[in-house]
Amino acid sequence: MSDKKTIGIVGARGHTGMELIRLIAGHPALELAFVSSRELDGQRVSEHNDAYAGELRYESLDPDAVAAKCADVVVLALPNGKAAPYVAALDAAAPDTLIVDLSADYRFDKHWYYGLPELTRGHWRGERRISNPGCYATAMQLSIAPLKDLLAAPPVCFGVSGYSGAGTTPSDKNDPEKLRDNLMPYALTGHTHEKEVSFQLGLPVEFMPHVAPHFRGLTVTTNLYLARQTQREDVLARFRQAYDAEPLVDVLDDAPWVSRIAGRHHAEVGGFVMSADRKRVVVVATLDNLLKGAATQAMQNINRAIGVDELTGIRQE
Repeated sequence: MSDKKTIGIVGARGHTGMELIRLIAGHPALELAFVSSRELDGQRVSEHNDAYAGELRYESLDPDAVAAKCADVVVLALPNGKAAPYVAALDAAAPDTLIVDLSADYRFDKHWYYGLPELTRGHWRGERRISNPGCYATAMQLSIAPLKDLLAAPPVCFGVSGYSGAGTTPSDKNDPEKLRDNLMPYALTGHTHEKEVSFQLGLPVEFMPHVAPHFRGLTVTTNLYLARQTQREDVLARFRQAYDAEPLVDVLDDAPWVSRIAGRHHAEVGGFVMSADRKRVVVVATLDNLLKGAATQAMQNINRAIGVDELTGIRQE
């Protein structure tokens, strides 16, 4: 155990926190040091997560208490707008701690590394402050990036997610009864992930999200308007060149189904249906919003930062 890095999670009660605990429990280079949750304070982690077998209990930790733990890695799995006090405390008391923030709070901060490995791996310069991309934002960027230089107009993305993406705080968007036989649109302009993708890709992107009755997994269907006539084979070749060497992105000939991605660590991108004039292509991407859209991607970033193989502890299908 002495050669393992210690890791703590703040906001461990949520869906993503639970997935992170599962990944850490099976990780050969990480040891779970603490899990912070006000609601579960004092309860054994093993009572809520069958992947973890130790005696560790949840604690309710304020920012200074988190910093005092002196963990090698801290994951902030908090709602948007809540990360700053923890970052400030860690900067002051434990500046060498690796911080991975799962919220949107630092995705627009140039001082933080934006960790979408398949697109930004070459930009990492040893930063100890990593901003994990949004789930929808990951799918959108994977769909757009290979054709970025061919675009004639802003990409238009139609997204549908399972209700786990709405978190655990009760709302219409995670109420199974209200979602039954329903598709619920929300934030149809100006969504945080629309802004995130536009910022990261350096071009305007339009995004229309919806919540569906299933629990996990999302799909994004993207219209890409091209500046010149393009053959489908050339489009597909660009995506294969971008992702064939990436173990967590599969390029498919057909459009992927969201029902096939739940519980899996990779993203799938496919479809590539051309319009009659060959100046528009429709691309479909799916991923599990709790895994490649959150916990798995965080683990990719953590692995690289602690110097082990990027896929360590990530189950391969």
